[in-house]
Amino acid sequence: MNTMTLWHISGWEFAALAFAALLVGFSKTAVSGANTVSLAIFAAVLPARASTGVLLPVLIAGDVLAVLTYRRHAHWPTLWRLFPAVAVGVVAGTLFLVWADDGIVRTSIGAILLLMAGVTVWRRRTAAAEGKPDTVATRTGRAKARSYGVLGGFTTMVANAGGPVMSMYLLSAGFRKLGFLGTSAFFFLIVNVSKVPFSFGLGLIDGHSLLLDAALLVFVVPGAFLGKWAVHRINQRLFEQLVIAATVVGGVQLLVR
Repeated sequence: MNTMTLWHISGWEFAALAFAALLVGFSKTAVSGANTVSLAIFAAVLPARASTGVLLPVLIAGDVLAVLTYRRHAHWPTLWRLFPAVAVGVVAGTLFLVWADDGIVRTSIGAILLLMAGVTVWRRRTAAAEGKPDTVATRTGRAKARSYGVLGGFTTMVANAGGPVMSMYLLSAGFRKLGFLGTSAFFFLIVNVSKVPFSFGLGLIDGHSLLLDAALLVFVVPGAFLGKWAVHRINQRLFEQLVIAATVVGGVQLLVR
């Protein structure tokens, strides 16, 4: 079956989705959070609710490639500290999706994108520490993990947009580049896989969405290899500025559409 006909998308729209899938692979192995641009593209080409279900398997494929690349650099104490709060956020996001229609979801994704752009700008200005990860289970550390975890779980369930939230948390904990990428890779693989049953239950993933995913997954792999090659060469400051600008444009486009 022709997936483009099935989803009523043009060749240019499929090319945009393919580019977004390539960017997912790149972001997972180079600049975490850059796939907010992919989110904007998917939500612009596809119905807002459906776009979250189509994008999820693409993200999982990118997560698998990132884990294979950076598996030795994950910091598991940080992950275990985050997961309970993230579960609360995922459940809250699921309940929101049960209530919200496509227009509300589209507006919410646009607002979340703009929020995440603001979060990223703030994070870039304040995350200057480069110490070791904070492994001390202090009251302040637990409170920070809970707040970031709930927000990350909600945003990743509603809009697959938890990347900037977790980026801010990991950078504030003093992670260096490889530790950041390794911990982030395992975090999103586990969280995104856990979202699959909820997405099936909400009807966001079905046979039609999986057919489109099958056509898009091939583009994730070259993106991941490109990210692995570029991670030590890229001018990250300029790239993040471009990502922020593209995210803002995508968020505004969704809000006014």
